[in-house]
Amino acid sequence: MNVRHVMAIAAATASVISLGLVAAAPAQAAEYSSALKIRGVQYDAPGSDSNKCSGGNTKNEYLTIKNYSRTATVNLKGYVVKDAVGNKFTFKSSHYLQPGDYVSLRGAHGTDSDAKNVVYRQNCNFIWNNDKDTIYLYKPTGSRADVHSYTKKANDRDGNGYITYHG
Repeated sequence: MNVRHVMAIAAATASVISLGLVAAAPAQAAEYSSALKIRGVQYDAPGSDSNKCSGGNTKNEYLTIKNYSRTATVNLKGYVVKDAVGNKFTFKSSHYLQPGDYVSLRGAHGTDSDAKNVVYRQNCNFIWNNDKDTIYLYKPTGSRADVHSYTKKANDRDGNGYITYHG
């Protein structure tokens, strides 16, 4: 192979890589365009999965959403959480997150509490898959606030069923 041919291949490869990085930037920018972000997910509730409303463990499957703003209080009313196949939860009531505050969105039935930073889905079915899934957080306007995909093998190195996204 001559030097010109090698240089042409290198230039083409660099162009493809730079185009890939440019194409990836909007998705990443959308992920960070909101004060509210997914802090982590307990996608695999400890113990044997049981979605019975009485005695099941869906309450131990939860998603933590945090307000990463330093100044703005955010009302969760109207925000939507979805998974890859379209299971969704909409925050129907006002729940205010002060700067640095968080809420755990749990499965099962329960009483929402600002003091305990918890909102229940009022549904005993699991929402997150134990092997892999994608978590979407949408603003009340419908625009994406955050998104994360996971696989048990790649993202849960200690195997405890919990993944942290934003510290």
